Amino acid sequence: MGSTHDYEIDARNENIMIYIDGQFFHRSDAKVSVMDSGYLLGDGVWEGIRLYNGSLMHIDKHLDRLYNGAKAIEMDIQLSKKQMQSAIRATIEKNAMLSDVHIRLIVSRGIKKTPYQDPKVTIGDPTIVIIPEYKKASEAVKLNGITLGTVKTIRDNRTQDPRINSLSKHNCIAACIEAGKMGVDEGLMLDPNGNVSTCNSTNFFIVRNQEVWTSTGEYCLNGVTRSNVIDLCNKNNVEIFERDFLLSDVHSANEVFVTGTFAGIIPVISVDGKMIGDGTRGHLTKKLQEWYALDIERLSRQEGQK
Repeated sequence: MGSTHDYEIDARNENIMIYIDGQFFHRSDAKVSVMDSGYLLGDGVWEGIRLYNGSLMHIDKHLDRLYNGAKAIEMDIQLSKKQMQSAIRATIEKNAMLSDVHIRLIVSRGIKKTPYQDPKVTIGDPTIVIIPEYKKASEAVKLNGITLGTVKTIRDNRTQDPRINSLSKHNCIAACIEAGKMGVDEGLMLDPNGNVSTCNSTNFFIVRNQEVWTSTGEYCLNGVTRSNVIDLCNKNNVEIFERDFLLSDVHSANEVFVTGTFAGIIPVISVDGKMIGDGTRGHLTKKLQEWYALDIERLSRQEGQK
């Protein structure tokens, strides 16, 4: 099938300039120290941000999540949100980018004086990296959908808070590896109580009798697109519930879809080998995709008028 991160190859990405701590480096020369906390320990936070028609989509929500995550792990980013947004804008301008760009913003705790986990051995300020790439999501995946399989890797808070967009992604990577071995596109993860939580790189929704269900949010990343879909349902009089539900509810659902910043809303055509609906994109999923696209256009126009 495909992946939620399938994109059109763009040769311009070979010569992008990457921001590292206030300086720009050609992609081939962009490097951080092997003593960096992010490399040594996955100690830091990150965001994926979409640039569309010159506008940074949902930038306030993304920066709020970044800074809240940093606060949760007791890391002072040093830059203000306004300064961070200026750095992102400078990176876009350096690369003369306008649209169909995906930006990876990474903040690690910084350089260590020795390879040890204690933040006390960190030297200096956090390391800030901004990687912009021309990335247009695959239209085929948005239309034809993906397959999911339930994995054994649990999404829980016993080792780390799953709501933080942490650089330490082992939990999701383990689920991704499982999914690959199962021959499906993404892994569907349960919470410690056996309820459906999330996928390894996207948030998860089902449609039952014209109602949209998603997890309580306790054991999944507080996705920006997830929150936008909830808002769109409320605005368009579609009943939406954040609740606990089981795999049996998923297998008998009328529609299933997943969400993420990069691709937006993607239909799911089968889960655990069981066909969802008639195995094609569902009616409500299609409507949500349309509403989401219109909302992105509206936001970009608003930003352009500022």
